[in-house]
Amino acid sequence: MARAAVGFSVRKLAETSGVADSTILRFETGKGDILTANLAKLQSTLEVAGVVFVPADDTVGAGVRLKR
Repeated sequence: MARAAVGFSVRKLAETSGVADSTILRFETGKGDILTANLAKLQSTLEVAGVVFVPADDTVGAGVRLKR
């Protein structure tokens, strides 16, 4: 959801973050785990692009939104 919100393709996110596109695809499709370091790289890259990660609370799940 975060990647789509900023209009990044898998290739663009991979190039920008330094995380392999195959790793991103496996993670997005739920077909594999991701190293904590790679997840941090993805999150940081998406945050620089304008994504705000919103944690879950007692009433709603986690989500994303864009900075103004």
